[in-house]
Amino acid sequence: MKRSLLRWAQCAAASIVATAFVPVAAQTASVAEAAPAAAAAKRPKICLVLSGGGARGAAHVGVIKVLEEYRVPIHCIAGTSMGALVGGAYATGMSVPDMERINNSMSVEKLFKEKPPRQELAMRRKIDDYSNLVSPEIGTASKQATIVKGVVSGVQLETVLRELARVQGYHDFDKLPIPYRAVATDLVTGKAVVFDEGELANVMRASMSVPGAVAPAEYNGMILVDGMLTSNLPVEAARAMGADIVIAVNVGTPLLKREELNSILGVAGQMLSILTEQNVQASLAKLKPTDILISPELGDFSTGDFDNLPKITPLGEAAARQVADRLAQLSLPPAEYAALRKRQQVAMVPDLTPVDEIRFDNLTRVNPQAAQAVMETQPGQPVVQAQVDADMRRLYGTGDFEHVNYRIVGEEGKRVMAVDAVEKAWGPDYLRLGLGLSSDFSGETYFNLVAAHRMTWLNSLGAEFRTDAQLGYDNSLRMEFYQPLSIAGTFFVAPRVSVGTQRVSIYQQDNRIAEYNVSTAVGGIDLGMQFQQYGELRLGLEGGRVKAELETGPASLDPGGDTRTLGAIRARLLLDRLDNVHFPRFGWNAAATIFDNNADLGAELPYTRWAASGRLAHSFGENTVRLGVNAGGTIGNNPLPAYDQFQWGGFLQQSGYATGQLIGQNLQFGQLMFYRRIARGSLFDGAYSGLSLEIGKVGDPLVKGNPDGVLRSIGLFIGTDSILGPLYFGYGKAEDGPDSFYFYLGKPL
Repeated sequence: MKRSLLRWAQCAAASIVATAFVPVAAQTASVAEAAPAAAAAKRPKICLVLSGGGARGAAHVGVIKVLEEYRVPIHCIAGTSMGALVGGAYATGMSVPDMERINNSMSVEKLFKEKPPRQELAMRRKIDDYSNLVSPEIGTASKQATIVKGVVSGVQLETVLRELARVQGYHDFDKLPIPYRAVATDLVTGKAVVFDEGELANVMRASMSVPGAVAPAEYNGMILVDGMLTSNLPVEAARAMGADIVIAVNVGTPLLKREELNSILGVAGQMLSILTEQNVQASLAKLKPTDILISPELGDFSTGDFDNLPKITPLGEAAARQVADRLAQLSLPPAEYAALRKRQQVAMVPDLTPVDEIRFDNLTRVNPQAAQAVMETQPGQPVVQAQVDADMRRLYGTGDFEHVNYRIVGEEGKRVMAVDAVEKAWGPDYLRLGLGLSSDFSGETYFNLVAAHRMTWLNSLGAEFRTDAQLGYDNSLRMEFYQPLSIAGTFFVAPRVSVGTQRVSIYQQDNRIAEYNVSTAVGGIDLGMQFQQYGELRLGLEGGRVKAELETGPASLDPGGDTRTLGAIRARLLLDRLDNVHFPRFGWNAAATIFDNNADLGAELPYTRWAASGRLAHSFGENTVRLGVNAGGTIGNNPLPAYDQFQWGGFLQQSGYATGQLIGQNLQFGQLMFYRRIARGSLFDGAYSGLSLEIGKVGDPLVKGNPDGVLRSIGLFIGTDSILGPLYFGYGKAEDGPDSFYFYLGKPL
């Protein structure tokens, strides 16, 4: 199943490994070059035809390497899918060593990880990561069910294509250093589309849109998918370019064996392979005796083996050498070939010409001004490729679009950046679900179901109404109306209400002796400020009621059971530059909160509580070192009520102790963590093993006799950031204290 999934879901993208520069028109040959050009005119026109085949297409690079070794002139190139990408790179003057270097840098993660780098997400989307929510999101506003058009939208692929292409703009493919054609399939008509002009990166993207795997490309009014469906080995396109001799390289994937057809994906992939093989055989039948066919023996390498591209390239070399005698017959004299390659390898200069206008077409919900405010690229400024790529990722990271791309077009004497931002068909209202499960294998088990419903773009400034619910060990319902005060969204106002019940276990040493049930009902309003992708500051007023009751345990621990009135000022600062919340490899975050329950605002039990935390992560290869601190206490002389004291203990927060075993008036905690990525995955960020060294203190404990001095612990774990949330298996041991095994699915409590 793994092989069939990779073949079907990621079929065309390996060809991205060779894309590089989009050149300007080839420069006119000098008089000194006229003689070689005249001599070449008397020779047969040789066209290189490169098939699709996913990661197996890395073999094309090996074939080209041998063609250069034997000084075989290439006068035109036609390619499909991965062949369109490798062929486009070579047609624009990229060298074989550069192709091999790019091969070595490619991976499944780099090509197919759709989510933009977390540091580039809007702060409101980052905050979602602190809840146990899983993807995908469910649209709740659409009148009919909407399914995703592909496993990946292609945003990350396009980013890589633009990075490698470097130069933007529309080109006549006959004016490239080597004339070039790319083939895609019109999804509406079912016919092959042979591109002889266009924006090279977008044409390559259209040629490689595997149905069901990569979302179709919309280009020049057409809905385009992978050219493999109609012409995976485009011999006819080469003939139309005037080819006398065709060198065809076929890296298509063989059909699955009977025992491999054991899943829906396997059957679907086999159907695509059958369609592809039929048109390949038709193309092979059109080869002439003077043509050369190269079919590399690629063994078990699949279309999805993007992590093994350096191993595939030599297999193309080996296949080309098997026809060395025929290639030698096409060889040019060294001087003549050198002159030809000099003309074909044109140095590229990035086009930094400013755009006069940035335009968003076809937006019906999202305010175009708000979308442009997300971008750093502005009209009148030089267009820097890396900056525009980051702009596209940030737009995609807002969560409003299912696909984002752009074109540079000329209109009425001005240069326009047309941003093709496709709003989610299943929006604008979304539901996400999740769960949290934990156990210390000694009787303490916690289970919560969570749900978050988000209504977006309620007005032109981007207002949102959010509802978060939790059901299980703890129950809660929270609603917030988030209203930006400007297009930029720097300042906002957010009225909110929440109700909930929470159970608090009380320990004496290692024994649970009591349990509280704490009920709250709170309403408030915040005035806040967003620091772009860096953080958020809130200052608000809130009021409500809280009731803490003793469910079980001695009367001496009874918190009173009366309903208390709250009236407070709350300030919260959150800064977040982590690349991942659960297993960060780089970055930092910090948070600080002050809660002043004030008698002047109606509070019955006035007190001031503060809390702060921070994390810093840095990696060396697959190894990561992480530092963490937590602290909290009171301001003034009023103690914290029993229901709002600091609860600590458990996995990675004084490991060895039970979850929430340590309760007191103040907290100091420090942590040094080391973990190593022991495996990579395409559906998850990776698997990790690590240890945590912890030192802390919970002062003035609620239960007299509990530890109030310095505590030291060590934690060991293996874990992964799975599609259901972080998954941990761990062991903790406290110095001269308890030990425990832990299991967590979802964020540790």
